[in-house]
Amino acid sequence: MTNIVTDLSNRKTNRVNMKNSSIKGLTLAAIAGSLAASCDLMKDVDYKITPNPLEMHGDSIRIKADVTFPEKGIKKKASAEITPTLGGVPLKTFTVLGEKATGNGTTIQYKPGGKVTYTDVIAYQPSFENTDLQITGKVYKGAKEKQTIEPFTVAKGTIITPLLAKKDYKVAIIKDEFKRVLEYNQKAQINFDKAKSNLRNGELKDKDIKDLQAWLAAAETNAKIAIKNVNITGYASPEGEQGRNESLSSERSETGKTATQKIGKDAKNKASETVAFNLVGKGEDWEGFKTELSKSSMNEDDKQLVLRVLEMYKDPVQRETEIRNMSKTFTYLEKNVLPQLRRAEISVVYDKTGYSDEELVALSKSKIDTLTVEEILFTATLTTDVNEKLRLYKESERLFPNDYRTVNNVGVALYELGKIDEAKAKFEKANSMKQNETSTNNLAAIAGVKGDRNGAKALLAKAGSSNEAKYNKGILDILDGNYGSAVSNLGKDNYNKALAQLLNGDNSAALSTVNNSPDKETAEGYYLKAIIAARQDKLGDIVDNLKNAFAKDASLKAKALKDMEFYKYAENAAFTAIVK
Repeated sequence: MTNIVTDLSNRKTNRVNMKNSSIKGLTLAAIAGSLAASCDLMKDVDYKITPNPLEMHGDSIRIKADVTFPEKGIKKKASAEITPTLGGVPLKTFTVLGEKATGNGTTIQYKPGGKVTYTDVIAYQPSFENTDLQITGKVYKGAKEKQTIEPFTVAKGTIITPLLAKKDYKVAIIKDEFKRVLEYNQKAQINFDKAKSNLRNGELKDKDIKDLQAWLAAAETNAKIAIKNVNITGYASPEGEQGRNESLSSERSETGKTATQKIGKDAKNKASETVAFNLVGKGEDWEGFKTELSKSSMNEDDKQLVLRVLEMYKDPVQRETEIRNMSKTFTYLEKNVLPQLRRAEISVVYDKTGYSDEELVALSKSKIDTLTVEEILFTATLTTDVNEKLRLYKESERLFPNDYRTVNNVGVALYELGKIDEAKAKFEKANSMKQNETSTNNLAAIAGVKGDRNGAKALLAKAGSSNEAKYNKGILDILDGNYGSAVSNLGKDNYNKALAQLLNGDNSAALSTVNNSPDKETAEGYYLKAIIAARQDKLGDIVDNLKNAFAKDASLKAKALKDMEFYKYAENAAFTAIVK
């Protein structure tokens, strides 16, 4: 492929019967072919190409030519079929007619001359970067062909800067719900005799009370346990006078407090002496009555009869009256159900701090089976080693195979290791387990990497508005030529956003963005800054940035040599000295 330096240096102006406009900023004009000197049907036609060089946007090159015929530039009976070609690929043909010529086309008056504006769009091909936009065609007098317009160049090369977009599509893990500090309850229950609220002899010897005492003793020396408060709720069985039962339930909660304080003292637990006690008397426990009744061994027919009474009557007094009328049934209830309701429930509320980061890492390597899924997923965030992340995510998938998050996150690690097909299978599996926006975005990233832009767009339409999904949309926006949308989607300072700002015409913002991005001193970052400098006509910055880019990636020298972003500097000594 001819490079822009040697090709442009060999050009000469050759303006005979037709001419083309000079490439703005070049000291040498593009070659202009001509009609034979003996043909005077059409002459001195000027072609102004906008933009020049051409530019590729959204996979296409849009070509605009303002074709100007001077006074007496086309004979009255002449006509011409003019065909632009780009790299030998024909574009749309247009026809011009002298004022007395017949046919379809644009008529140009003989005396004043005239102007035709031509536009076309052609799909970009790699060969178009350094190729000629030429004019060719045929000239007629009446119906008779008189001359072939030999191809001549009106523009050279295509700017393809949008192709500098990094296709670094982002995938995302599905985050854990790990909480280092969790709230728990340690429970016990004190039972009471009928109509009594005093502590029964031997009540504190029951197993649940002994377990509470042992727990309080252990909590005293466990730095990870912090008792927050103690809730004690008193209840009465639904028999007898309702007002008395209300008072009785409150008295039982008070007794529960006294008992708990004694238990704590015996356990030598200091917190139990100062912690807040929340006491509540619930009165008659009809809900508890239904629960205990359902668990009892009472005859099923009798059980259903009692439950129907509860449904039919909402007044507590009438309920009790109706149940007492079933004497045999009431006798059973008084012996087997009601005693369980005469109680005070003790709930010690405490926070427990889980494993430290160091402990989690150690356990993940020695006893990972003892960790919860949240702990394993969180532990994976503590390392930057992608292979270690993969190990942890695979272990989480093994231990918790029904959790779609584990499957998705395995896919993320595989993607980051470049195992694209394996990652895709995991994202598809995660989505089959539970349709979710994160895995959908990740599949869009796979489609983008594989060059399936339409597939990526379809998936991103269902992927929500996460930072990763928006960034991926931004890459596609650049490739589609939607630069304003790309700037909005690409988030904060990064290379692709700087590129989108440049393409959107905001050079200063682009420079600021790339200088604040992780690519500030990468080869790609320096190269992009050289292009920004070229658009700002800052030769010194072009040279400095290209030198830095070449030092980090020597292959960029060959790109710069043919990059039409630098066409204005093709003969500049400072520029040619670094690109040759």
